[in-house]
Amino acid sequence: MNANKRIGVVLAGSGVFDGSEIHEAVITLLALDRAQAQIIMMAPNVPQMHVIDHQKGQPAAGETRHVLTEAARIARGEVKDIAQITANDLDGLVFPGGYGAAKNLCDFAVKGVDCSVNPEVARLIKEMHAAKKPMGFICIAPVLAAKVLGQLHPELTIGNDAQTAEAIEKMGGKHVTRRVDEIAEDSTHKIISTPAYMLGPSISHVAQGIEKLVARLIKLA
Repeated sequence: MNANKRIGVVLAGSGVFDGSEIHEAVITLLALDRAQAQIIMMAPNVPQMHVIDHQKGQPAAGETRHVLTEAARIARGEVKDIAQITANDLDGLVFPGGYGAAKNLCDFAVKGVDCSVNPEVARLIKEMHAAKKPMGFICIAPVLAAKVLGQLHPELTIGNDAQTAEAIEKMGGKHVTRRVDEIAEDSTHKIISTPAYMLGPSISHVAQGIEKLVARLIKLA
């Protein structure tokens, strides 16, 4: 039974272009729930970098949104400020992707390899690693692991996108190519990653890799 496995899910807002990728987040939550894990959803208590009109794919002029408030949409209200969570509260941690991971959890979308990570996000990643607890990074989220833990050269995948893979390598990570239905596992650092919508092409394909990631995370937790 996995009922005692407390798994954190870090959300970055709501919506692929300026927050968490909703399909990836929901697949993660469904897989965790099916594994009978105790899910602890969280997000930074900060403004979004910007707001994207998801129908037009363009910035919404004059509109502002808040990461924690928007994450509550996916969490059905049950979301905590990440600043309130420590590694002692968790047995494992997962980061769904979406541009929000690269805009709100860090600023990789703007600054690339020179990005900085939200201090609370970086703190929790470091705490989890120090406690030897497993973490999963989905889609573009592996850039967080590369930036925060780059000196340890974690093995990561975002699929096969050459530009992003090169950035991960420059930040200290070791990129490996994987298909959408595969995971990469760094057994030394207990880090699992999967390409998801970095490859796509559809929700059923993306689900295969995420479900494998969650299953492995639960086993390691």
